[in-house]
Amino acid sequence: MHLRASRQTCSTARNGGAAGCRVRASVVVRAHAAQPPHVESISGVRPEVVAAIEQARTNCLTATDLPLPNRRQGKVRDTYDLGEQVVIVTTDRQSAFDRLLASVPFKGQVLNQTSAWWFGATSHIVPSALLATPDPNVALMRKCAVFPVEFVCRGFMTGSTDTSLWTHYKAGARSYCGNSFPDGMRKNERLAANVITPTTKAEDHDVPISPAEIVAQGLMTQQEWDEVSSAALRLFAFGQAEAAKRGLLLVDTKYEFGKDSSGTIRLIDEIHTPDSSRYWLADTYAARHAAGLEPENIDKEFLRLWFRARCDPYNDAVLPEAPAELVAELSKRYVYLYERITGQQFAVPDLEQPVGERMLANLRAAGIC
Repeated sequence: MHLRASRQTCSTARNGGAAGCRVRASVVVRAHAAQPPHVESISGVRPEVVAAIEQARTNCLTATDLPLPNRRQGKVRDTYDLGEQVVIVTTDRQSAFDRLLASVPFKGQVLNQTSAWWFGATSHIVPSALLATPDPNVALMRKCAVFPVEFVCRGFMTGSTDTSLWTHYKAGARSYCGNSFPDGMRKNERLAANVITPTTKAEDHDVPISPAEIVAQGLMTQQEWDEVSSAALRLFAFGQAEAAKRGLLLVDTKYEFGKDSSGTIRLIDEIHTPDSSRYWLADTYAARHAAGLEPENIDKEFLRLWFRARCDPYNDAVLPEAPAELVAELSKRYVYLYERITGQQFAVPDLEQPVGERMLANLRAAGIC
C-alpha cells in the first residue's frame, strides 16, 4: 500500500508512555530528492485497532483546558503547574520541523504509556520524576528545575531535520557538538561509538551546542554535565540492548533531565518513544544499507520525508494537510511499537466518550482536579 499526503502545524512540553509486542512489520521508506517517498503499510496491528484508529480520527486530543492552574502549551504536551507537582497531558498533536503537522489518533496515549513503561525499566540507571498516570494521556510528575539542554544520543549517521547529524555532515561538517567524525561516511551508517549531540531547549527552535559551551554559558556545571551525560549514554545503551531483543535498532533519541527540591537528578520527559526516538528493523538493516536503500523504520521519519519532498517545512507560511491515510499509518506505527517493546496489547479506549471528558473524570477521581 503506497500512501500519499498533504499537511498542517504544532508546539512544546513533557512526559510519556510504553512501547510494543513481537510482530513482524513490513515498513519501507524510500526518499528521493524530487520524488515523494513511498510508504508501505505496516503489518502486525490487530484489525480492531485499525478500525478504532479510523473511528478515533474525530476524537483526537488536540487541545486541553483543565480546571488547573498555570497551563503551558508545548509542541505535544500541555503542562499544568501545581506547585510541588506538575500535571502533564500528552496530546495527539504531531510535531516536526517546529510545526504542527497533524493530529494522530491514540498518539498521546501511546507516548504517555510508553514512557511510563520505560521509566520503570530504567529506574536502576536514573530515577524519573513520574509519580502516577491517572489517565492514559496524563502523567503526574514531581516538579523539577529543568536543565535547559536536550541530550540527543545517536548511534547512526542519519536524520533529516536542521539539527540532525546527517544534515550537518552532508553539508561538510566533520565536528558537531564536540564530536568528530571521519570523512567518507554514508547516510544511515553505524557510528563507531554512541555520541551525544546536545541542543539548547527553546520554544521555537532547538540549537546545537557543545558540552564546553553548555558549561561556559552556565547552562550546567561541569559536574552536572558529567553526571547527566553519563546517565544519558547509559540509558541509550540500555534502550539499544532492549530494542535488539525485540528485533529493533534504537537509532537515536533525546532525553531531558532536571533536579528535584532535594537535589536529585531525575529523568523528566518522554523516553524511547516513537516521537523522541528513531527505530529501524534490525534484520534487514545491513542488506538495505549495503544496497543504498533507506532502512525499514517504524517511526515518524516517513512523515518528515513526505513534507521535505513537498515544501520547505521550516519556512513556508502554510503547509499542505497530511492526508488521512498517512495519519492513520502513523497511528498504526505508534501502536505497533508500543506493543512490540512492552509485550502488552494496546488498550483501545471508549471511543464514544470524548478524550477530554474521560481525562477530566479520571483526574477528579484521583483527587487532582
